Amino acid sequence: MPTIRLEIITAERQVFSDEVNLIVAPGIEGELGILPHHAPLMTILKPGELLIRKNDEEIYMAVSGGFLEVRPDKVIVLADACERAEEINTERAQAAKERAEQLLKTRPPGTDISQIEAALRRSLVRLKVAEKRRRRPPSPTPQP
Repeated sequence: MPTIRLEIITAERQVFSDEVNLIVAPGIEGELGILPHHAPLMTILKPGELLIRKNDEEIYMAVSGGFLEVRPDKVIVLADACERAEEINTERAQAAKERAEQLLKTRPPGTDISQIEAALRRSLVRLKVAEKRRRRPPSPTPQP
C-alpha cells in the first residue's frame, strides 16, 4: 500500500511525523482527502477533525486551524493547535463549550461574538474527536 510522509507541527511541538496511507483534513472550502501522489496544493485549514489512516489504524486529531501543504514527497500541516484524541480532556472541553454557549446567550457588552463562536467551534470539535476515541473498539489482544 503506497504511503506519503505526514508532518503535523504546532508552535509548541511536532505532533506527528510518520508515513501514512490517507489524510482527511478540514479545508476552508470543505474536507480534503489526500492520498500518496496527490497534486501539490496549499490551503487554509478550519477548525475540525483530522483523520489519518496508517495501514489498518485510524488516528483522529482535533485541529483548530492552520495551513496544509501537499508536496510531492510529503504533506505538512502547520496547525494553530492540534491534539490527538487521547490527549483531549473532555471535562475541560465540555466546560469550554458550556462557557461559550452561556456567553452567546447573555452577550455581555464588550464581548467579541466571533471569538466566542470560534471557541464554541473548537470545543465542539474536541468533544467530537474525543467521542470517536471512546467508540473505537479495543485492540485485539494477542492469543498465545
